[in-house]
Amino acid sequence: MIIKEVNTTDYLSVSKLPVSDYVINPYVGCPHACKYCYACFMKRFTKHDEEWGTFVDIKRCSNPINLKKLENKTIFLSSVTDCYNQVEEKYEITRGILKQLVNANCKLSIATKSKLVIRDIDLLKQMKNVEVAISINTLDDSFRNDMDNASSIEDRLEALKHLHSIGIKTVLFMSPIFPQITDFKAIIDETNDYVDEYWFENLNLRGSYKKPILDYVKANYPRHYNTYIDIYLNKNNRYWENLSLKIDSYCKKKNLSYINFFYHDELVAEKRGKS
Repeated sequence: MIIKEVNTTDYLSVSKLPVSDYVINPYVGCPHACKYCYACFMKRFTKHDEEWGTFVDIKRCSNPINLKKLENKTIFLSSVTDCYNQVEEKYEITRGILKQLVNANCKLSIATKSKLVIRDIDLLKQMKNVEVAISINTLDDSFRNDMDNASSIEDRLEALKHLHSIGIKTVLFMSPIFPQITDFKAIIDETNDYVDEYWFENLNLRGSYKKPILDYVKANYPRHYNTYIDIYLNKNNRYWENLSLKIDSYCKKKNLSYINFFYHDELVAEKRGKS
């Protein structure tokens, strides 16, 4: 792992996400090395030519976070890295950010694939409005291991249970949903006793990781390969439209709180229209 420290003037960035005003990314790059990671596009802007998942820049900022700017705003931690990736255990950049946000009058959403978030429960319990989203798109840890270097599925489930038990809002971020591979009903049935809300996001394939994922499906799930060709080469959205209806029906049947992010571009456009 190639690790270096870089300086930034502000941890806050204006968000392009549909449900937040600002994002905070404590790191550049991520050792989780998710094979489907859209954030690999960051290499174009950070002068990295190393393979995605092999480098992490530690972001140092001497300027305090402007809490007045965050009044009644929503912050997402984080969008193009995992704020609890393995190097956080040593460098504690995320923990330092949380210490600044403890008294902020804002909503904080944390998204991670790591059980390390449990370390900071002492700070999370002090916050007025915080939710922790843990990404899980399978109950099969062998598939998970093929896709990322983050915490095991068992550890992620235990983290959700622990957070829920102490009263912190828990979100299961079912992302990305792999067509025909992710069993959304099985994941919901396994977790709905300790998950307060579900977020759903579909698998988008583009750029450098499109072919490797298609090759993986062809080699490991050949019976589903034609579905992937139809979606990602023929640009047929019918699968997502049907799955969206199934998710709506199942969540309503079980009286679950949920958000469907399948139509991300439309949600972003709607956000811009309101601003």
